[in-house]
Amino acid sequence: MSRPVTVTIAHDLGAAEARRRVEAGFGDLSRHLGGLGAVSKSWNGDRLSFAFSAMGQAVTGGVDVADRVVTLHILLPNLLAMMAGKLKGRLQQEGQLLLEKK
Repeated sequence: MSRPVTVTIAHDLGAAEARRRVEAGFGDLSRHLGGLGAVSKSWNGDRLSFAFSAMGQAVTGGVDVADRVVTLHILLPNLLAMMAGKLKGRLQQEGQLLLEKK
């Protein structure tokens, strides 16, 4: 069964800078997948909707960007659902690195 995962990350960047960094982070994801998968994304206001597939598994979700917080929602397919806890921890860690003030 599919499993939803939600990660919320506080930041001090403001919405515009957080959005820029989220956009850059998705560019990195595309490069990491290389020829193994495809990423599609579209912005509607401060919400990024995305879908990607790799090795026959499709993942969909969205990122809501606000002045002080970014919230990531992902729907994991059955095969990846058993790794949801580990994936959530990794996303939290990577998201904090992406959004830390530099």
